[in-house]
Amino acid sequence: MTTTSPIVKFAGRLVIVGFGSIGQGILPLLLRHIDMKPEQISVVTAEDRGKTEAEEYGIKFHRIPLTRDNFRSVLDPMVGEGDFVLNLSVDVSSLALIKFCHTRGALYLDSCIEPWAGGYTDTSLSPSLRSNYALRESVLQHKGGYANGPTAVITHGANPGLVSHFVKQALLNIAADTGLDIKTPRTRNGWADLARTLGVKAIHVAERDTQVSNVPKKRGEFVNTWSIDGFVGEGCQPAELGWGTHEKGLPPDGRRHEFGCDAAIYLMRPGAGTRVRTWTPKEGPLHGFLITHSEAISIADYLTVWDRTSVRYRPTVHYAYHPCDDAILSLHEFAGKTWAMQPEKRLMMDEIIGGIDELGVLLMGHAKGAYWFGSQLSIQQARELCPHNNATSLQVTAAALAGVIWAIENPKAGIVEPEELNHERVLEIAAPYLGKLTGSYSDWTPLHNRGVLFPEDVDTTDPWQFKNFRVV
Repeated sequence: MTTTSPIVKFAGRLVIVGFGSIGQGILPLLLRHIDMKPEQISVVTAEDRGKTEAEEYGIKFHRIPLTRDNFRSVLDPMVGEGDFVLNLSVDVSSLALIKFCHTRGALYLDSCIEPWAGGYTDTSLSPSLRSNYALRESVLQHKGGYANGPTAVITHGANPGLVSHFVKQALLNIAADTGLDIKTPRTRNGWADLARTLGVKAIHVAERDTQVSNVPKKRGEFVNTWSIDGFVGEGCQPAELGWGTHEKGLPPDGRRHEFGCDAAIYLMRPGAGTRVRTWTPKEGPLHGFLITHSEAISIADYLTVWDRTSVRYRPTVHYAYHPCDDAILSLHEFAGKTWAMQPEKRLMMDEIIGGIDELGVLLMGHAKGAYWFGSQLSIQQARELCPHNNATSLQVTAAALAGVIWAIENPKAGIVEPEELNHERVLEIAAPYLGKLTGSYSDWTPLHNRGVLFPEDVDTTDPWQFKNFRVV
């Protein structure tokens, strides 16, 4: 595929809900790779931001914040059978839009499962009930009833989304490099058996964003390379991770959920206040934030091997995120104000002068130690490949584009998670926009250079225990 070729034809209407950095960034990709006219597309968003960009492409722009009370009346005239709702919003319930699209016979895709405004920090709910685990379970309970209905692809941005396809490719690469003669699995059980056979104990979504701008962060300002509201919302949720069968015991602040698939745990602290050790090829060892993401749960659940009613194998899975340096300063200030948001927000885009987003998956515990596979995309490459994007947003928009095309090609799949999509098809579509797709082995473990300055409580018998990754 070239970066200018149309891939699929779409005759319906497409409504983009939310038009922040990801909405603006995906618009040129939709028009480039889907055979459709600008007049088929509408934007519904809560802010004026992006209006100029929509007008540039001849797209109808509606500034109407969607709420529990008005979303049906706003969307009813815009969405019917065969249409598509692309939900890239914050503070708009994904489940409400999924149900709406199902009744209308429309396709759907989102990049994360959102609650209505305030859902992430609603203290009338327990930490368990305001988790991504709970949000995922609330959608998946409709999966059986929506089977063979209009396709609803959930959580298909970069992460969650693209990284699930990276995991599959990484498993195949490790298998080939260790001499394991296999065919590409075509079932959930096949992928889980492969991960177990390889001995994968832990999987990190390991990301280091080094993009830098020529505008210094001010006091009282939150700066980031993607949605500030989205980052702050998930950062205030409990830290969550898929919980592996090799783990010897729960962390002191770890809790299990009392419902659902039981593939994950949560910590009694926010992800923005929880750090872990990880590794990427360009950065090397680093500390990242254990921000909750749906892929930590869905990948762990998907790779579970069952022995009738008991779990035989499951890896520990979580995000380990080092955002750009200005976002680190912003998080430090945010935490120091006891999680009270700064009065000003700035999304870095045109002022970025250098850096990359190194986003991949780190699979650990197998015969070759640790293996990272993913995308190394620079700001210069992103600007050359697609307007209205930085390196971070293009990794998201390329993956969302691939999910949209997959949904158009598979319109009667019901509710599907990223792991259920064909990873080869998704990577075929997204890869031209991901910079350097590469894999790298390492002998790094979280015990590297530990206990040199001071004694530390570590488990030397198994380096891949979560307690060894956690920064305390």
